Amino acid sequence: MPQVAFLLVPELHLLDLAGPAQVFSTAAELGYAYELRYVAEQPDVPTAQGLTVHADLEWPTLGPADLIVVPGWLSATPRSRWRLGEQAARMLSEHHARGGTVASVCMGAFALGQVGLLNGRRCTTHHAVQDKLARCYPRAVVIRDVLYVEDGRVITSAGIASGIDLGLHLIATRHGPGAAARIAREMVVYARRNGDEPQASAMLRHRSHLSDTVHRVQDLIDARFAEPLPLAELAVVSGVSQRTLTRVFVTATGLTPLRYQQLLRTERAEHLIAHGATVEAAARAAGFQEARMLRRLRARGFELTSPQPCRSDVDVKVRYDRGVSRRSSDGGCEGGHAGGWAG
Repeated sequence: MPQVAFLLVPELHLLDLAGPAQVFSTAAELGYAYELRYVAEQPDVPTAQGLTVHADLEWPTLGPADLIVVPGWLSATPRSRWRLGEQAARMLSEHHARGGTVASVCMGAFALGQVGLLNGRRCTTHHAVQDKLARCYPRAVVIRDVLYVEDGRVITSAGIASGIDLGLHLIATRHGPGAAARIAREMVVYARRNGDEPQASAMLRHRSHLSDTVHRVQDLIDARFAEPLPLAELAVVSGVSQRTLTRVFVTATGLTPLRYQQLLRTERAEHLIAHGATVEAAARAAGFQEARMLRRLRARGFELTSPQPCRSDVDVKVRYDRGVSRRSSDGGCEGGHAGGWAG
């Protein structure tokens, strides 16, 4: 059974922890086997919201299929200068070296930077401390205005509620987008943006409605979008006529069932192409009978653009070379800002 180990830091933000924990807890309730573990360098960990949480001092045995998540903490306190102890730093570094995945929410990115996991990688954090992160870890490429960034089994997310997006992304990566959509629906967080892509995932973007009939049909399309799905079959699932289904589907989502399926296929193909697949291979994997249809849909404007790395508002000179930035600044490295809201 895969384990998700949360490394708890003093003054952590509850939602930084609770968001991704709820995603994996809900996944377990829906039949996706996950065991949640909570570890820290002290048995009782104070939170920024005043609630003390208990954690284990002993780390579980972790393998490549397991995940470590570092929630963020309150930045504008003396504890904002806190650094990982030797054991926690070693566990993070060794887990990634053994093929495991490491993730952070907000200020948790500073812990990943401390052990060198941000070197040469794209990453993000809360908007209030992005420039601090860039100054502290000049070999990291800090990306602005995104919810999460994945680079080489290191996944960093922005502030507070973005931990939910991070968790849903990890579920989608491991179990498919249908599983992520099912969990999102269970958590009533249908409309989530898709990581470092400027547009939302179609699978989640078109879930912000209250039609159970349409949700049932979307559940089927999400799980089998690469297969032929005649309207008649979808109507049987929905319990209404084909004409009624088309009408209520368009009313709820703005799309016909076929167009919704095409969007899912195209997004899947774009993902595969971005990871090195040919257009022909991506088209087959996404369910298109021929690559020409995929090319036609892409030509109509279904394109993904990448956000630009951020620049510090202090004296910064940047040169990007295979993901490595060089910055001239002697600012502090622990994060934190006057408002104290970053997590």
